[in-house]
Amino acid sequence: MKKLISSLLLLAVSVAVLAQVEKKEYTAFIGETTVEHQGSYTPSFKVDGSNAKIRNVILMIGDGMGLAAVNAGMYANGGELTLTNLRSFGFVRTQSANNFITDSAASGTAYACGIKTNNNFLGMDPDQNSVPNLPEKLEPLGFVCGVVSSDDMNGATPASFFAHQNHRNKTPQIWADLANAHLAFASAGSMPVFDKQSEETRNAILGKFTLVDKLEDVKGMAAPVLFLPPSVQLADRGNYLPATTREAIEFLSAQKGSKGFFLMVEGARIDKEEHSNNCAGFVREMLDFDKAVEEAIRFAEKDGHTLVIISADHETGGVALRGGRPADGYIQTAFAATGHTAITVPVYTYGPKSDQFRCYLENSDVSNKIFELLTAK
Repeated sequence: MKKLISSLLLLAVSVAVLAQVEKKEYTAFIGETTVEHQGSYTPSFKVDGSNAKIRNVILMIGDGMGLAAVNAGMYANGGELTLTNLRSFGFVRTQSANNFITDSAASGTAYACGIKTNNNFLGMDPDQNSVPNLPEKLEPLGFVCGVVSSDDMNGATPASFFAHQNHRNKTPQIWADLANAHLAFASAGSMPVFDKQSEETRNAILGKFTLVDKLEDVKGMAAPVLFLPPSVQLADRGNYLPATTREAIEFLSAQKGSKGFFLMVEGARIDKEEHSNNCAGFVREMLDFDKAVEEAIRFAEKDGHTLVIISADHETGGVALRGGRPADGYIQTAFAATGHTAITVPVYTYGPKSDQFRCYLENSDVSNKIFELLTAK
């Protein structure tokens, strides 16, 4: 009897302890924020889904941007985003060649090169053979290309569009690859990060690009141009991402003799804030990315021959919505993880042939469709 009572007491204590642990773990992953509404843009849809010739493609990647992140940004912004005002959307599967849960390097390579590869690989197939990326394939055909990101230039997503390395952490080698990039415009990272590179790498990059540290200096310059701001941190960068997106579009579209342009724009820090389970941080990054989306949609609406594609490399954090008051800009989220997940991510499109993305796609399919649409006779 004493043994039974002791066992029951031990069980009761264990349950109570587990309940407290579960309670602590659960509440630790709750986040909330209140933000000021920034409005949104709704296009006329006159060119959306048309059969007009596509001369330009703007691929926008919200790093870590799952559907819940989009919803969190939308509801915090009073129930609207430029992104969610669009009518064409589908879903993207993100698995890498060797892992059910991708990292940004493998997914970035899928978007850039049109293949599935191993986690950590940049511009290489699973056998470590270099694979041409979209700028390398498009520039010889007469297109001009650009990359803009709120990450460092050696960040996995921007690096996927110019580098060929078997590990994303090979920072010196990735920066060295920039000297051979097929880019007319590049902006990511910061001048302090550039200054840390070897003299040989810096001289090689300066032999390729005209380097500027102020966005207004880009106007009137001959390609290729490398714009490195002082910082890409949210607290320091101001309107860097939307303003640089606008400038990159204007710069690339003004290049005489080109058949058109390809531009990749990454909102890199949605993911970084989700890794920290920072609700306020990722919502603000989501809204900043949506401002860049607005710049692209406004141009596409005016141009009539530009396709805008907005998706993500993967979902981060297993984000869920627990509550909100859209009128007040308030949103409450929960996180199931601090890392990436295998949840499919949304893809939104606007412009000619946008309906071709209303389906389930692999991330590598998106790259191959871009090439096909730009090079179609």
